Amino acid sequence: MDSKTILASAQQYMAEENDPTFVKEVEALIAENNEKELFDRFYRTLEFGTGGLRGMIGGGTNRMNPTVIKKATQGLADYIIETFPEKAKSGALKAVIAHDSRRYSDVFAEATALIFAANGFTVYLFSALRPTPELSYAIRKLGCDTGVVVTASHNPPQYNGYKAYWNDGAQVIPPHDKGIIDKVNAVTTVKMMNRDEAVKAGKLIIIDKEIDEQYWESVKAKLHRGDLIKEMSKSVKIVYTPLHGTGAMHVEKVLGDMGFSVLTVPEQREPDGNFPTVSYPNPEDPAALKMAIELAEKEGADILMATDPDADRFASAVKDENGKMHLITGNQMGALFTDYICLTAKEFGVMPEKPAIVRSIVTSRLCDRIAEQYGVKTFECLTGFKWICNKADEISNQGYHYIYGFEESYGYNFGMEIRDKDGIAASAICAEMALYWRKQGKSLLERLDELFIQYGCFCETTINKVFPGAEGVEIMNNMMAKLRKSPLIEIGGEEVWTVWDVKHSVLYNPRTPEKTSAIYIPVSDVLRYFLGDGTTISIRPSGTEPKIKIYIIHPEFMSENNNDLAAAKKRAEEKVERFTRSLNYDLK
Repeated sequence: MDSKTILASAQQYMAEENDPTFVKEVEALIAENNEKELFDRFYRTLEFGTGGLRGMIGGGTNRMNPTVIKKATQGLADYIIETFPEKAKSGALKAVIAHDSRRYSDVFAEATALIFAANGFTVYLFSALRPTPELSYAIRKLGCDTGVVVTASHNPPQYNGYKAYWNDGAQVIPPHDKGIIDKVNAVTTVKMMNRDEAVKAGKLIIIDKEIDEQYWESVKAKLHRGDLIKEMSKSVKIVYTPLHGTGAMHVEKVLGDMGFSVLTVPEQREPDGNFPTVSYPNPEDPAALKMAIELAEKEGADILMATDPDADRFASAVKDENGKMHLITGNQMGALFTDYICLTAKEFGVMPEKPAIVRSIVTSRLCDRIAEQYGVKTFECLTGFKWICNKADEISNQGYHYIYGFEESYGYNFGMEIRDKDGIAASAICAEMALYWRKQGKSLLERLDELFIQYGCFCETTINKVFPGAEGVEIMNNMMAKLRKSPLIEIGGEEVWTVWDVKHSVLYNPRTPEKTSAIYIPVSDVLRYFLGDGTTISIRPSGTEPKIKIYIIHPEFMSENNNDLAAAKKRAEEKVERFTRSLNYDLK
């Protein structure tokens, strides 16, 4: 795309944008003749990825701003109207809108609501910020045809985003995402109502506590050990941080009703889109939990809990024998939940016939081994909860009963009621689980060690290679193309036995890449390597951030003659470190 085309795109954008802040940004770049920044802002239009629409806030077609939001919403409305023509004709279409604490989230959410209203939808708009799982819940509860939550989840503060949902309460997947983008690209006119007119016409309905209360009850309905909670909840002290996001009201309410003593990190309790106490509000990153860890250790807390800004992700740490908070990884918590959910379903006689769990392809197989012991089948799918929930629907049509789904990036889902990851429910179930094991004289860390001894000591890490800007996309594309052209035959001294190329739906031995077999999984730009020692390594460009992510998972298995867990952990950590060094060298 040449500079003349970029400038024309910028001029068209400024003519359409009504917010002077964003117009002035672009005017200043043109006056400075800042071609590099202008190219990055206008070389493309934001597209739906694994997390919907997401980008940096600012002026431009490749930024989050009112014009991009309005076109996306008009395109989404057009697609829904075309998909459900009879409902559209009778005026029966409905949508629900929520937003998080990020900058401009409330502005983007209201614009979204008023565009749906102008297109004939009855629109439910939350009165203030609400978490993503509550939005998913509200879609089904209110019988909506679509829903939107304005959030960039755990991204840095300069980002915002727009997650679009279907009528099943799950995020949009193919072919709908492509259909929506086609409609967005075809938008020439945006319909939009005045807020007062929309309210007066009954097209805009403000909601809050009527959904909040039902959502809280739905979370508490997932608990089974009411007597244990009454008996022991006062004995466990919890420190919690919402990381300046949406979680405090819900986590404090649910855990408080359960009887727990919850101390929320005061500096991080209030919503703030600038995230002043962290550089990156991602509970996967230990640096984001530094303040919470310090408070937990000072107060002698038993458990630390954290949710990300839209409260769909959940992270935890547990006090160890030295009184220090020990962080639990997403894979480890996923295994603990798998174990606890299965044993609880067995104990209470609520395990369905043909029970199943779903995990992403980059997630540890430790949960598979645990689930198998309980007679539960594991299915895998692409990364992202839109795929996990889609797989849950798919296997339900095959006679399986989905009970739980998760992915390594701290996302957990419990049953079919909410069709996305749910940090609020995860906090409640984790609290109940901690009580259960305390009653048995164990901490969550001790139970995790037992799982390692029984099923294998799984050690993992994720490498994030960041490539910002327009040139970053080209770098990532070239890197993935190079890996396909010259397959890795060994990593860190270990032989690669099999490569899965998910983009081309084939698997092969890298020594004979011309001999392929088909794999049946939706197409995605992912390479998976299966090594001779049981290690799995997955490489994929992120769908929501300018980075390539590399997932390394290595198991060390116990035996009667070799059951030294500490030694196994050390061996596993050394292996993962060796693979990390090798891949950092190979993927310069």
